[in-house]
Amino acid sequence: FFFFFTSATAYLELTHNSKLSTAVSIVIKNKGFHMELETTVELQLGSAFKDVRLLLLHTWPSGVYVDPYQLAFLSDAVDWQILVDSAIDLEVPAHKTSGFVAYVYPAFSEQTPGVLNISIPIHGRYHQPSFDGETFESIAIEPPKLLLRTEKCSQLADLEPHTATEAPCTADNTSMCLWIQRPGDVILRFPVGDGSLVTPVCGVTLAVTMICCWVLSKYMWKQRIV
Repeated sequence: FFFFFTSATAYLELTHNSKLSTAVSIVIKNKGFHMELETTVELQLGSAFKDVRLLLLHTWPSGVYVDPYQLAFLSDAVDWQILVDSAIDLEVPAHKTSGFVAYVYPAFSEQTPGVLNISIPIHGRYHQPSFDGETFESIAIEPPKLLLRTEKCSQLADLEPHTATEAPCTADNTSMCLWIQRPGDVILRFPVGDGSLVTPVCGVTLAVTMICCWVLSKYMWKQRIV
């Protein structure tokens, strides 16, 4: 598969002496159907930003999924929490499911270093066979949207062109909060079957099966096994 590194940087100014700088980048690690999406968040907080809370909003395509059981197993070993907006079927192929949204809440405080790294295990789904000679299916992975909020921020309506959006306050999903959204994709390539080979493969498989059955039956008859 192939991946491309992308990043985005934005600045938000509330007052003349309070500036917030953020940068978000993503990298795909490992190869094949089982990978890790590593998100790096760089933060430079001005003096006016206290108790800032972070939320990474991932919009996933149908070609990949996260395993809720794996995430639950990892929950005690990572410093972030995740909330998925819908049930995830681990077995269905890409063309029989839809994308989903995941909310990732990194642990963050004034003592947290300015660079956060969050690694999420992701998995590729199987795709329909190709009938035009293509051997791989390309899947675009969007970088997550970085959302910020603070209990003391009351100027949300004046933050144009930045967007204010509602999202769950925490991974417990008990209430909604207003978050500030901060302003390239990663391309994954998964192998697919060649649909033009369905007939010859089935024919050869049937012929081999019949030959093996004939040879086995002849041997059993000769050895008087039945």
